[in-house]
Amino acid sequence: MNEFALIFRNDFHPEAGYSPEKLQEIMKQWQTWMGGMAAKGQLANPGTRLGGEGKTIKPANLVTDGPYAEIKEMITGLIVVKAGNIDEATEIAKGCPILNAGGNVEVRNIVPVKAN
Repeated sequence: MNEFALIFRNDFHPEAGYSPEKLQEIMKQWQTWMGGMAAKGQLANPGTRLGGEGKTIKPANLVTDGPYAEIKEMITGLIVVKAGNIDEATEIAKGCPILNAGGNVEVRNIVPVKAN
């Protein structure tokens, strides 16, 4: 099995305007989707959700506020899944609840680094 990162992107404040009931519904969709992957042995890590606060360091130690503040979308989280190939990982990503909220999922292969 190979590992693939599913990188979630959405607007800077994806929860803005959602009622508590809608947020609860969205969380249930995520739990169901991730629980299904875990049950099939496809989940390599439990994932993480990134907050909106951040800094970006550029050459010459120039520090700017926010993660990519000049763009509309930002990475909101990621998980690593196990799949035979990128097409299988893409099929897994198609079930991601972020797609129901206007977000998108980038699927990237993970290249193992060999220790010397």
